[in-house]
Amino acid sequence: MNVAYQVRLPLRAVGGSQFAGAHVAESVPLAPLTTLRVGPISQRVITCATTEQVVAALRHLDAEADDGRGGPLLVFAGGSNLVIAETLTDLTVVRLANDGISIDGNLVRAEAGAVWDEVVRTAIEHGLGGLECMSGIPGSAGATPVQNVGAYGAEVSDTITRVRLLDRSSGAVRWVAAHELGFGYRSSMLKRADGLHVPAVVLEVEFALDASGRSAPLRYGELTAALGATSGERADPRAVREAVLGLRSRKGMVLDDADHDTWSVGSFFTNPVVAADVYDRLASQSDRPVPHYPAPDGVKLAAGWLVERAGFGKGYPDDGAARCRLSTKHALALTNRGGATAHDILALARTVRDGVRDVFGITLKPEPVLVGCVL
Repeated sequence: MNVAYQVRLPLRAVGGSQFAGAHVAESVPLAPLTTLRVGPISQRVITCATTEQVVAALRHLDAEADDGRGGPLLVFAGGSNLVIAETLTDLTVVRLANDGISIDGNLVRAEAGAVWDEVVRTAIEHGLGGLECMSGIPGSAGATPVQNVGAYGAEVSDTITRVRLLDRSSGAVRWVAAHELGFGYRSSMLKRADGLHVPAVVLEVEFALDASGRSAPLRYGELTAALGATSGERADPRAVREAVLGLRSRKGMVLDDADHDTWSVGSFFTNPVVAADVYDRLASQSDRPVPHYPAPDGVKLAAGWLVERAGFGKGYPDDGAARCRLSTKHALALTNRGGATAHDILALARTVRDGVRDVFGITLKPEPVLVGCVL
């Protein structure tokens, strides 16, 4: 069972001084570098093993862009939250492979390319609590503040103190405090819909964790039930991690190369936040309880429940020849059954989105970054 998906690129050339020695490969298929396994053959991939290389490569490429040279530029590491159109054959990718993790008291600092689950595991091994509910989430540390990654009642904004950023317009590098990042539900000021016009790139993230050896307060009913705990209770982070990994595995949300249910971006749609009167209407019309959670701006609904109640059950469509289907374990994950394209993924996403809107009057919003395509 893999909790990280990594591919080694063929190194066809070595970057010059403009990339501080970063490796450059040409005509690289991007599908194997994403958890959804879709994407074009890119013009080149520049793999940066150090933060110095990341900064040098981006400064050079951004200067080229300012002079009207070069094509579209995409920056990513784990590729776990991307749908990339196959038409972007002129794409240059800067791949973040700077993966250092350091511990300083109760502070954990992770470079952008560090595998996220390794960050969680390292923190727990050092007796630090606060990240365990987010065990098993694929991708990199640098992506976590961008969309305020979260799971099972916790979000990275609960523990992030600051983020080291490269400002693309000025080329300056500086630490930015968490309160300046505009964190919201699966969003921040760093997130951009298309992934191509990103004003700042995360280089490193700092977390302040609980040094007493306690987990974050348990808030998610399914997790507290698995642990035999009560809401608000704290537990051993190691036990929480194991419980979370078990729950995620049963839903196909821990990467496994042999399991097509995990060939996805995780949950494709975010849980919608609606006004209280919308929730009241749904509850009055439903013959069973409507899963819901408090939210700052209203009531958060369970997108997976809406999808299934709209007629899109696990494994939809049940045509064995379909290249893209909902996971057989989790209705909110759109999965590549082998050979799917971005067009296939988006076609199914539109069918599900439109079906939910027709039944409930609620339009689901995509969680992944759509690069060169729209829903």
